[in-house]
Amino acid sequence: MKKRILAAVLTAVMAMGALTGCGSTGSKDNYTIGIMQYAVHGSLDNCREGFLQGLAEEGIVEGENLTIEYVNAQADNGTSAMTASNFVSKKVDMICAIATPCAMAAYNATMNTDIPVIYTAVSDPVEAGLANEDGTPVGNITGTSDLAPLDQQEAMIKELVPDVTQVGIVYCSAEANSVFQANQIEAALEKDGIAYKEYSAADSNEIQSVVTKAVSECDCLYVPTDNTMAANVDIIKNVTVPAGIPVIAGEEGICQGALATLSISYYDIGQAAGEMAYEILVNGKDPGTMEIEYASATTKEYNADVADALGITIPDDYVKLSTEE
Repeated sequence: MKKRILAAVLTAVMAMGALTGCGSTGSKDNYTIGIMQYAVHGSLDNCREGFLQGLAEEGIVEGENLTIEYVNAQADNGTSAMTASNFVSKKVDMICAIATPCAMAAYNATMNTDIPVIYTAVSDPVEAGLANEDGTPVGNITGTSDLAPLDQQEAMIKELVPDVTQVGIVYCSAEANSVFQANQIEAALEKDGIAYKEYSAADSNEIQSVVTKAVSECDCLYVPTDNTMAANVDIIKNVTVPAGIPVIAGEEGICQGALATLSISYYDIGQAAGEMAYEILVNGKDPGTMEIEYASATTKEYNADVADALGITIPDDYVKLSTEE
């Protein structure tokens, strides 16, 4: 009798462990993933949708065998840190961090746990401290990058604004990924002998005044892949278009208020992150041994409304950007 009771207790304990997950990975019936997204705008939304599709194609479907806890950090680093800590306390099976600030917060929160982190839309994992100098993951974290070739974006400035004399580089100083891109663009501009000036906003409240100053001093602006700027493209457009100043954007979300961009597909890198998540959750892969993935293709895109308003003729190898929300 005692043996039967003990066996029953052990079975119940094992069943409870299987239900809670306790942050462990390996094949099981149901998963809980905490998704933290730095801000709401088209590119990051596409990442999230692609991530869920990547999982669904492998048989992990929200509402069936997947529970999603989703938090929008509203472009606030404090909220990102709090969200990551909350996910850890809930012992989710995985954290999906969308954009660099969220990825950094998730990594810090899970450092002493066994909860894996998958990120997407991180421009430079090395600069963010999420990868070693050789590009390998630093710990129980890996994912996909949204970095487009910055030298080709700089070439786009010369192609579309051939008489440019000074480029204003506009970004949010609170985003490490934007600082990195600004430095890379500056190096490319210096190589071509084009003057530039930085204009940084600490948060969204400063964007209008910063962009207004930039258009008064420059004849072209460059806005890198920047979540704060992407969430406020209407402000940028409402200042630059009346001033007759073209904007080259780091990605298609920002191009909703700019002239042109050389962009990757955010849906695709999100989907790739979902496929990586499946390998970790179901096949037990170690994130620390999984290579960070980068977009394999880029597209030259232009905003037809802005091009018409500025009277700029776009070359035939550019694709018209969809501005439908």
